Amino acid sequence: MSSNFKHYSTARHWIAVCAAVGLVAAFLLPVDRVGAQPAPSSAAQRPVAATPAPAAELTPSHLAAARELVMASGMSRSFDAAIPQLIKRLTETYTQTRPDLAPDLKIVLKEMQPDFAKDTDQMVDKAAHILAGLLPEPDIKVAVAFFSSPAGKKYVQAQPYFFDDVVNAMQDWHQQVAAHLMTRVRAELKKKGHTL
Repeated sequence: MSSNFKHYSTARHWIAVCAAVGLVAAFLLPVDRVGAQPAPSSAAQRPVAATPAPAAELTPSHLAAARELVMASGMSRSFDAAIPQLIKRLTETYTQTRPDLAPDLKIVLKEMQPDFAKDTDQMVDKAAHILAGLLPEPDIKVAVAFFSSPAGKKYVQAQPYFFDDVVNAMQDWHQQVAAHLMTRVRAELKKKGHTL
């Protein structure tokens, strides 16, 4: 697997997670805050809750709602895709130097599928705990209601295609900004007597 493809896959899945979380936050943002200038970020200021709720204070219903939101918002798809990517990389790593391992390796990995499913489920639980620590249960249920609505489901369905285009657009944008920045820096330094 090429390094560019690894970067693309990782970027896509993290954009998926960030976009889903971002939409949840935007959907729950009070109307009077829309369009307002963001306050300076600091360790003491968090986007939703002042501080995460201790795990001991999270009720089963709160965690269940958070888990439902992780699933409904499309965040869990990034976790689902992580294991197959790791398996593919591991297979390529071993078979490049030991192609004779391919048949047995395939069998071993297939036998381990139930364990992989547990690993993915564990990450969903971790994400639910984090989300529940940041959002009160009523707000989470409001977000779940949106993602369970026809519009919310369409958004989740459109995510993979949207993220593909966003990753490509970000790569082009990054190159353009880098070139523009370099040109501007050189011009400004030249005014000060420096030639690069």
